[in-house]
Amino acid sequence: MTLQSLASIRPLAALAAALAAALVLAGCASLSADGQRSAVARHLEQRLPPDSRLPGTDPQARAEAQAQIAQWLEKPVDADTAVRIALLNNPGLQARLAELGIRDAERVRALTLVNPSMTLGRFTSASERELERQLSFGLIDILTLPWRTRWQGWQMEQATLTAAQQVLAVAADTRRAWLRAVAARQVLAANERMSEAASLGAELAGRMGAIGNFNKLEQAREIAAQQASSAALARARLAAEIEHETLARSMGLWGLQAGFELPEKLPALPGAQALRQGQDAEATALRERLDLRALRRDLDVMAERHGVAGVNALFGDIGLAYTHNRSTDRSTGEQSRKHGWEVALPIPLFDWGGAARGQARAGMERSAALLRENAIAARSEARTSWLRYRTAWDLAHQQQAEVLPLARLVQEETVYRYNGMFASVWQLLAQARATTQAVAAATEAQRDFWLADTDLQLALTGTSPGTSPGAPAPQASASLPSTNNESH
Repeated sequence: MTLQSLASIRPLAALAAALAAALVLAGCASLSADGQRSAVARHLEQRLPPDSRLPGTDPQARAEAQAQIAQWLEKPVDADTAVRIALLNNPGLQARLAELGIRDAERVRALTLVNPSMTLGRFTSASERELERQLSFGLIDILTLPWRTRWQGWQMEQATLTAAQQVLAVAADTRRAWLRAVAARQVLAANERMSEAASLGAELAGRMGAIGNFNKLEQAREIAAQQASSAALARARLAAEIEHETLARSMGLWGLQAGFELPEKLPALPGAQALRQGQDAEATALRERLDLRALRRDLDVMAERHGVAGVNALFGDIGLAYTHNRSTDRSTGEQSRKHGWEVALPIPLFDWGGAARGQARAGMERSAALLRENAIAARSEARTSWLRYRTAWDLAHQQQAEVLPLARLVQEETVYRYNGMFASVWQLLAQARATTQAVAAATEAQRDFWLADTDLQLALTGTSPGTSPGAPAPQASASLPSTNNESH
């Protein structure tokens, strides 16, 4: 091998070595096998019911998930099971996780080096023929690859944190829907008992009116009570069906699967010793909330980019090219070779990077302001959510420990007086309606406590409970009509 051939090979070897080093760095950016679902699951540790998992991406995992869902639906669905089903089967959540896979693909594309450009040319003249070969690529893409790798890693973490917030929001929405559906069934049962008592009163009033032992005013009052109870029963039945459908939609169920069974009662209230404490609510929210973590990562990215924004604007178009040309004298057949490097440098005559630096600085200030704003909101939401939680427990406990026992005591005493012929049948029926109304009110207070508990947990460890996507608007519960306790 001649010295000339060695000289022509050395630049090619240096170019190949540089490209190989760049390819090694670029090769570190690869698509996640599960679409970053495992990264999302790591953010959700201790935030979901045990044995909860996210939907897989392959057909086998989906088939196994459907088999598991069918097994869960064989029994009455409790709150934790409803959340597990929603995480595996909610189409909206699957779409959001698929968007995370799209973001992962964009990350890989951003870290993949731009393909080099090969230029081939053949030029002839009267006495010469020239072959031109040129290989060029962007130099800045290679030099900034380590920084871009770190930025993209931070942005990917921010995207997984956002996806984790969406998972928690779906879980919270499903738990709320479950609580409303079970409570609506309990209120429906109370309305059925109340409507039955009102129907008995109206029937008895009609019979007594037919034989002249009941005046028209008293008979009209019982008929009005029966009509109001029938209307309340219809509203309660509608509310129970709507809440059941809302829960089925949240779990992604339809058809025969939508006919799942629910428990008959809500979970019992916890004791006073088991209540969450509010002293460290703000600190917990600032430490654990995923939306604040995502905003901190965004601020990190903007701060890093602010430092290189002006340099990238000035020298972002630097290009490097290697040329290897061969010329042949057509008259003598003598060949000559020419090879070398070319560097293309932009001339900053008009754009000195001021706009890029200003944009990066404004972006960093915006990220910092958003972080402060959300931190203040997180503190406030932690305090208000805990206050609602504690007040809801006090009200529910009062209903179950004081109001409901008192209503049952009055009903028992009314029965005793009726048996001793000291109370009329109308007083007995009116008190039965009042007791049923107290049961429904206690059920709604118990439901409100568990709803407040769900909001508090989301406000402390996830995201804002007021901005969860897809959260259903609170349904107006079917209220029981006022009872007429007037004796006849």
